[in-house]
Amino acid sequence: MKTTTLIFFLALGFLLTACIPDRADVQAQYYTPDELRTLQARLKLPAQVDEYSFDFIKVSNAKATLGRVLFYDKQLSHNNSVSCASCHKQDAAFSDTRAKSVGFNGQETKRNSIPLAASANFITSYGGGGSLAFTNNPHSPPGRPLTLGFLWDERARSIQEQSILAITDPLEMGMAIADLSVKLSREPHYSILFRKAYGDERITPERITEALQEFLHGIVSVNSKFDRNLQMHGRSPDVDFSGFSSLENSGKAIYMLHCSHCHGIDMTTPVMRVANNGLDLVSEDKGVGGITNKASDMGLFKVPFLRNVALTAPYMHDGRFNTLEEVVEHYNSGVKMHPNLHPLLHDPAQPNTPKRLHLNTTDKAALVAFLHTLTDDSTIRHSRFSDPFK
Repeated sequence: MKTTTLIFFLALGFLLTACIPDRADVQAQYYTPDELRTLQARLKLPAQVDEYSFDFIKVSNAKATLGRVLFYDKQLSHNNSVSCASCHKQDAAFSDTRAKSVGFNGQETKRNSIPLAASANFITSYGGGGSLAFTNNPHSPPGRPLTLGFLWDERARSIQEQSILAITDPLEMGMAIADLSVKLSREPHYSILFRKAYGDERITPERITEALQEFLHGIVSVNSKFDRNLQMHGRSPDVDFSGFSSLENSGKAIYMLHCSHCHGIDMTTPVMRVANNGLDLVSEDKGVGGITNKASDMGLFKVPFLRNVALTAPYMHDGRFNTLEEVVEHYNSGVKMHPNLHPLLHDPAQPNTPKRLHLNTTDKAALVAFLHTLTDDSTIRHSRFSDPFK
């Protein structure tokens, strides 16, 4: 009897198993074999599309995949010599290692490339471009929400607008945006990628820049030593972090006292939009003033987020400082009394005098050690952000 029962259940199990299709058969194939063959002739794309969404950050994987290919494609430049990634390198937190990048014709660009992985994410820190965030910036109306912008002079109000400016800039990529659609339509892999992203093969400037924007939305940098310890301590930055060394905790305290009022406490929430930080007595580069022509805006530049800052040398809008030590020393003893110097950099005890921090050697080393805790190595290693071209 027991033998008969055992045989019955074994047979039943076999029948049920036989009725279940092989898992590989039921898993939806993202690309057809022909599509995958066409793509992989030029690209190192996986058979299944990469996942770009993260927790509450929702990203179109198809558009982000297309954006990744566009980001690394040198065909976006006039003579096929540079791509977006030429000035925004993954291993440098999507910044450039040069003070000023080299454009399509071999000339230097006007300013240092801002790192694209300096914020937790464009959606969370900028709202994807044009988000509203409260600020204590004296150059904006008190208590009014402030629209964040892109580039050192914030003349771009969205990632899409920033992309168009870079592609068409006569020093950067020099490409007529109207001609780009025709140029890309000659590539078989773009027919597939645009169809996957948009449902048809039409290539337009709006779709190109939206796909680039979606790829950048998918870049998330929230796994630094600072992030992990902040989360561990109830998101309170004012206590000593158990995972920090004593030097790093000392540096954190110095940062919170002297730097967080401009650059933010959690490296995610924007605090200040633009400011003059006393690099020069007279601004050769007018910054925001070059856009508005207002005397009060001369020498004002974007206040950047500081995530991955240890990876993004050289520093400042003109790349004048090669190390974090030089940056710290500037704020410690080198701030110049520019007419538009931000009030927080004024000496409160002496009129018309720049503030001096009076940090000793140990203090400066501590601050640099803290800044190194803002590095998220996963952002610079992950394959979904890497060059897809063979």
